[in-house]
Amino acid sequence: MDILADQVRGIVQREIPRGASIAVGLSGGIDSVVLLHLLVRGLRIAPARISAIHVNHQISAQAGRWAAFCRRLCRELGVTLRVVKVDVPRGNSTEAAARAARYAVFAASGADVLMLAHNRDDQAETVLLQLLRGAGPRGLAGMPVLRPAATTMAPVLRPLLGVPRRTIAAHAQRYRLQWVEDDSNRDPAYLRNFLRHQVMPVLERKVPGAGATLARAARHQAEASDLLDALAAQDLGAAGDIGTCCLPLALLRPLAPHRARNALRYFLRSNDVAMPDADRLEELLRQALTARADARVRVELDGVGLRRFQDALYILRPLPRLAARFEQSWNGCGVLALPQFGGSLRLIRSTGEGIAADAGCGVLALPQFGGSLRLIRSTGEGIAADALRSALLVVRVRRGGETLRPAQGGRRRTVRNLLQEAAMPPWLRERLPFLYVDGELAAIPGLGVDARFQANAGESGLQPLWLPD
Repeated sequence: MDILADQVRGIVQREIPRGASIAVGLSGGIDSVVLLHLLVRGLRIAPARISAIHVNHQISAQAGRWAAFCRRLCRELGVTLRVVKVDVPRGNSTEAAARAARYAVFAASGADVLMLAHNRDDQAETVLLQLLRGAGPRGLAGMPVLRPAATTMAPVLRPLLGVPRRTIAAHAQRYRLQWVEDDSNRDPAYLRNFLRHQVMPVLERKVPGAGATLARAARHQAEASDLLDALAAQDLGAAGDIGTCCLPLALLRPLAPHRARNALRYFLRSNDVAMPDADRLEELLRQALTARADARVRVELDGVGLRRFQDALYILRPLPRLAARFEQSWNGCGVLALPQFGGSLRLIRSTGEGIAADAGCGVLALPQFGGSLRLIRSTGEGIAADALRSALLVVRVRRGGETLRPAQGGRRRTVRNLLQEAAMPPWLRERLPFLYVDGELAAIPGLGVDARFQANAGESGLQPLWLPD
């Protein structure tokens, strides 16, 4: 155990904080059993820091027996186990659907780090699979030892990724460990199984150490992928920052085609958009850059929409259905959850130009609208505070025909014209919250405050600010 335990200990100490809670993906197979055994008995990590997750895909008739085995193992090791049943849709790739369901469970583990038991042979098979799919450097990089935390997932650590399968088997034999065998792992109908049982043995006989060589190639491809990401970040600047859902197309036009494709991939990946295949990516780039200026460019990618507006590409995520007559009253304090809007409303105190640190009466969550609305307390601008003291404040959806007089002495304008002049994307116009005071339209974030409700010079006011998610 010492050599293997020392190897795993070095990775764990290097990659995760001391005292971090650990969740282990436990299938009951030899790899995950050895990993859990190493953590508890080899590294002597306190079992209280470790939990195991067993996902029952309900595909095999043996699924119940596997779950029972995992329960016995975890009781023996003193580790908490959570067994979760998932429904795996049947389709073109049951294997991919099962993996997606499994990772959805892992994402809800609540642990500081998730550990998976992939080994060096798994990595070699992954490289072959990605080659057969025509993947680029990122796909050929295979699995990383450590995948950093993402929006919905804790960091994923694979401490056995450099360990060949035979070493894991020797450890299991030495300590007389038991595990379960999934019969489907020998079914050659699955491409990975075909590569594992029929292709890799032939390669190893012809080219001894082929598995190690393929794993090493994955590391080289990971370095190349990092360099391509650095190039894309340089090409896109702030538009490539994680979570920036708008890509000015002027950044792509001067680039050579292969460099523009690289930048577009980076933009999509930075926003957690499933990567399209090469043909679909090329079509997206073609439409975005060459379609007529007035053309409605919209491409759907795995439930996420991409639209072009005023020479920029936007990522649109699905939002709940918004009722045509939606309205919600608010007293201006606390948190008001409005799932149909997709955001929140908050009162923030400020004086002059800045926002004061002691600000904040409440937050109005507007997830249906895809963002958040803040009322910034200021002087001489915004909605007059006196107008809100005894008034009913209501948030409504746009219904059509509304008018607003944004300037004292100015004429009343239709909201439709104001929205067009503000160059607001069409899909945002329909998810923009309108603020009413005692039944009268008082303000629209991004457009202005009606003159009847505006704060006078020196008077305390509340300026609405809409922040899309």
